Amino acid sequence: MSGDDTVTVTCASCGAVADDGPPLDWSTQLSERGRGVEHVCARCSRENLRSIEARLSPEWW
Repeated sequence: MSGDDTVTVTCASCGAVADDGPPLDWSTQLSERGRGVEHVCARCSRENLRSIEARLSPEWW
């Protein structure tokens, strides 16, 4: 092992890259393509807020 513990994540929407894991203002979602967990940057989360809310179950509201 090289000792480099950097974890790089990529925004599933726009491809933005963040080192050292996802920043606190990024969202996490389950992949619609069955690949597990995806991360979405703060900008894409803000731009797509209505579609994110639409996927919440009726019990949430």
